[in-house]
Amino acid sequence: MAQPVTLQARTRHETGKGAARTFRRQGKVPAVIYGHHREPEALVVDDAALAKVLPSLTSSTLVDVTVDERAPVRVLIRELQRDPLRPINVIHLDLYEIRADEKITVEVPVHLTGVPDGVRNFGGVLDQLLRTVSVKVFPADIPEHIDLDVTALTIGHSLFIRDLVVAKAEILHPADQPVCTVVAPRTEEVAAPTPEEAAAVPAEPELIRKPKEEEGEAEEPEEKA
Repeated sequence: MAQPVTLQARTRHETGKGAARTFRRQGKVPAVIYGHHREPEALVVDDAALAKVLPSLTSSTLVDVTVDERAPVRVLIRELQRDPLRPINVIHLDLYEIRADEKITVEVPVHLTGVPDGVRNFGGVLDQLLRTVSVKVFPADIPEHIDLDVTALTIGHSLFIRDLVVAKAEILHPADQPVCTVVAPRTEEVAAPTPEEAAAVPAEPELIRKPKEEEGEAEEPEEKA
C-alpha cells in the first residue's frame, strides 16, 4: 500500500456558483467532505497545494485531510471535476471519509506485465479490455495496482478475472469476465466501390485528334499558270 498523501483544507460558509467562481479567482478549489454518517461539509483547498499531489491521486489513493487545524481525517477522492475548456484545472473536489475498520469499494488499476507470445512471435495485438477492477477491501490493504502476467498468452486466447490475484481483497466482477486478449494482426481490406462511388469517378478525358482525311478527298495541287 502506498503512503497516504496529506492535504490542508478549511471550512467555507459561502456556497453557490458565484462563491465558487470567487474562490477559484483567489486560487482556491471548492470541495466537500462526506461519508461515515457525517453531514456533508463545504471546504476549500489551496489550488497550488492540490496541484503538487494531483499526479499521485487515483480513486484508491488514501488522503489525510486536515480541516481548520482539527485532527486529520482519512478520505478517498470520490470525484474530481475539471474545467471542460482547460482540463488541467480542477474546479471541484469530493472527499469521502473512511474508517480503518470498515471495508470500502475502490477501483484499482490493472497492470499487464510481459510481452505475449502471440505478439512477440506471431505479430498479434494485445487488447486490454479491463483497465481497472472494483474490489472490496479494508483501507490499509488497498493495493496500488494489480499485476497480470501476459507472457504466455497466444493469439485468440484471453485472461480473465479468475486469473487475478489480490491479497486481502474481494474482486467484485464475474470470474469469467475477460481482462485482456491477443487478437490476430489486422489486415486492411480494399472494399469494392459502390455504384454511387463508381459513378462519381470522372471518366478519362478523350484524346482530341485531328481526323484523318478520307480517301479521295485529298487536296488537289494548284494548277500552274
